[in-house]
Amino acid sequence: SIRPAPQLERASRKNACAKGYSGVLEKRHSKSCAGALGGGTGFIGTALTQLLKARGHEVTLISRKPGPDRITWDDLTTSGLPRCDAAVNLAGENILNPLRRWNAAFQKEVLSSRLETTQTLARAIAKAPQPPQAWVLVTGVAYYQPSLTAEYDEDSPGGDFDFFSNLVTKWEAAARLPGDSTRQVVVRSGVVLGRGGGAIGHMLLPFRLGLGGPIGSGHQFFPWIHIRDLAGILAHALETSHVQGILNGVAPASSTTNAEFARALGTALGRPAFIPLPSAVVQAVFGRERAVMLLEGQKVVPRRTLAAGYQYSFPELGAALKEVIA
Repeated sequence: SIRPAPQLERASRKNACAKGYSGVLEKRHSKSCAGALGGGTGFIGTALTQLLKARGHEVTLISRKPGPDRITWDDLTTSGLPRCDAAVNLAGENILNPLRRWNAAFQKEVLSSRLETTQTLARAIAKAPQPPQAWVLVTGVAYYQPSLTAEYDEDSPGGDFDFFSNLVTKWEAAARLPGDSTRQVVVRSGVVLGRGGGAIGHMLLPFRLGLGGPIGSGHQFFPWIHIRDLAGILAHALETSHVQGILNGVAPASSTTNAEFARALGTALGRPAFIPLPSAVVQAVFGRERAVMLLEGQKVVPRRTLAAGYQYSFPELGAALKEVIA
């Protein structure tokens, strides 16, 4: 277990966390902090809020609509950031929404839902008379180029080879603050596994029916993380004063392939999982450029996350899936 840092234990309004969100599925990616949380009503934001509250922190969400323990994005722009110990942004339109065609308009939404919320929060932090001690952003492992052989840690190059890697580069740049009065952390998340949301929600029905299987060749790496560990890494980053820079938000079982994931999910459900989803079908549904996110993958290692002292609750896939479908 992670002990809250003394400065985060103060039972004052400083511990108000603001969460903000924009978008459909990825609005779940929100700001999560012992302070201000953007995107807090989504899948990850809800898990993070519950964890922070269980640790005695007050959490304020930044959202589009006003409500109890919330401020709106407009409030943030006009009145500034309330006094808080930390800020987190999880906001963003769901890239893999199969109901949206992958065209210029949707690509613009995907970009703006991430960059604008991040820039708004970063500006508010920079202007705050008493800026928060920590500022955490959740991006993605799409920063690293898909490969069947390469292994990536937080210091590996990337961010410049396709729409998604360039998106992560712009997203992380939008969060950068001048000076060093606020600790800055970026968590590059893998595929998030958890009950009631994330990737598993779309997979369970075909797998329960025995119709599940690998996507495409199945040889591509599948960087994953349990929702409890992603929330745990975020809380650890907020509460631990020496943590800063890039952390990979993936499980240590970095060599998992898509086919191995499919077999493990089938095993957890007691169902066969041999029917592959052909690449052509994935490309037809998502568009060729977006389909790369499913048909290709990266071997990503959480070297700095482990070095920062985070202890995983679900380092192995079998136990993680067992908890998710229990």
